Amino acid sequence: MRTLPIAPLSREAFAPFGEVIMLEGARHYQINQGTTERFHALATADTSAEGGQCILSLFRAQPRSLPLSIRIMERHPFGSQAFVPLSQQVEDEYLVVVAPAGEFDASRIKAFLCRGFQGVNYAPGVWHHPLIALHRISDFIVMDRIGQGHNCDEIVPETDWQLTQEGLIAART
Repeated sequence: MRTLPIAPLSREAFAPFGEVIMLEGARHYQINQGTTERFHALATADTSAEGGQCILSLFRAQPRSLPLSIRIMERHPFGSQAFVPLSQQVEDEYLVVVAPAGEFDASRIKAFLCRGFQGVNYAPGVWHHPLIALHRISDFIVMDRIGQGHNCDEIVPETDWQLTQEGLIAART
């Protein structure tokens, strides 16, 4: 079993896999006669391939314990998929595990620690592990594609990767 290092989520580190959705550093301005602040175009939905449509759903993730073995990865070749936690609490952490789009390559897998105020938008075809909530049941608004065509591929990685508590602690520092 190999330990997968966990890095703090940042726009730069996550760029090969999609977009980070967060207010810090986002373009914003006042609307509605100054009563509302709009954080504009935080992510781009890419769902139109094969006649797809963009939908919003709520996913409720059960907390997982560490160590956690990475036993499955999935990708959505026809559309992006965004996860935005409904929590705004820094301590409401979750993990994302990703690998670049294309042929799955276990040597290029990465793990990121996300805080409750950060969301992610996986680019079409990016390999990712299903939701990994950590401390409590966690709700996410999910923006993804509905439509014709098989839009979910799954793979069981041959390399035994594991996320550990020690890796989580290291990502927080």
